[in-house]
Amino acid sequence: MGWGGVNGSEQQQQQHGSRILITCLIVVGATVALGIGFHHFGVGVGGFFPSIIIKKKKRRPVRVYMDGCFDMMHYGHCNALRQARALGDQLVVGVVSDAEITANKGPPVTPLHERIIMVSAVKWVDEVIPDAPYAITEEFMKKLFNECDIDYIIHGDDPCLLPDGTDAYALAKKAGRYKQIKRTEGVSSTDIVGRMLLCVRDRSVSGNQTHASLQRQFSHGHSQKIEDGGSSSGTRVSHFLPTSRRIVQFSNGKGPGPQARIVYIDGAFDLFHAGHVEILRLARGLGDFLLVGIHTDQTVSAHRGAHRPIMNLHERSLSVLACRYVDEVIIGAPWEVSKDMITTFNISMVVHGTVAEDNDYQMEKCNPYAVPTDMGIYRLLESPLDITTTTIIKRIVSNHEAYQKRNEKKAESERRYYEGRTYVSGD
Repeated sequence: MGWGGVNGSEQQQQQHGSRILITCLIVVGATVALGIGFHHFGVGVGGFFPSIIIKKKKRRPVRVYMDGCFDMMHYGHCNALRQARALGDQLVVGVVSDAEITANKGPPVTPLHERIIMVSAVKWVDEVIPDAPYAITEEFMKKLFNECDIDYIIHGDDPCLLPDGTDAYALAKKAGRYKQIKRTEGVSSTDIVGRMLLCVRDRSVSGNQTHASLQRQFSHGHSQKIEDGGSSSGTRVSHFLPTSRRIVQFSNGKGPGPQARIVYIDGAFDLFHAGHVEILRLARGLGDFLLVGIHTDQTVSAHRGAHRPIMNLHERSLSVLACRYVDEVIIGAPWEVSKDMITTFNISMVVHGTVAEDNDYQMEKCNPYAVPTDMGIYRLLESPLDITTTTIIKRIVSNHEAYQKRNEKKAESERRYYEGRTYVSGD
């Protein structure tokens, strides 16, 4: 008879049971400390063991902030937003006010409400803050961190200097809450405005310049030489080098389902603007999948003049692909919508906006929408905004002296950036 009236075998069993109980208590304590919950107690081998379901503590999403003017918004802006979104779970974008842009850079081409439409339509943007300051002040930075739950502030590898020469993101860098992305090569708002200013100088300086030679300059990136021997500044024509990877990055990568209602809309989509975004939004609402046809440079020139398009086919395609309402694009779509094309892409409806560069196609012998009209699948949509590419160009032309001064200043800073540029990893 052992201690307490329990024999040796019983004593060993009790000790074994005690060890099990202690182990269970340790497990319970550890799981409580780790935030792990018990579902129920069940019978295990050799005694009672808890059946544990691990409840992972929900991680707060990483929120990143990027700001900008987003004037004359282009695929470079969109690529910056794509890269910024990849650094977090949610992307909040600040759109600088008209007054702040005017004070720091000169008058914007597109007003704030149009720029907000553009930024909000980018597929990688989760939230938009209007009237953001041009420089990250101490007060605004605290608001971002404390009220907006921002973890990091993002900007490109190109310097952003205030009029006094100081770094606009110095405070964010000092706080250790700054991350850098790679600037998209070959495009800037300054460059695009320069392309339009080149048109203005071509018309005023050399009235006998042929359309063909001007188009060659736009196509091959030649700067126009002014008659007095000087060269025009800030008029670099597209240096964009399209790659298959960039197109894949912008693409949704998903086709329509077998029963999807596919809506088709086509156009030049040159200088992609708020009017384009709004008609695409309406078109997408008519079906399950929006297919957008982007006309070739040659087609656009044939119908809209030798100086058009301002942006080339690949540039225009990326801008449209970045729009959240677009599912897929046809890069180099035909002018006429044929029966074969409708069958190939299983198109249910073909639409066109009431506001467009030219709506004289109905009077032409070869109406590009004759086939879908005869099939009863053509629909004319009331455009929400009375804006075209010509509208944007007229804004530049009507105030070209102010934009010329702005571009000369910006062109010099961009020249220094490209001269001192080194390789930056990223995409």
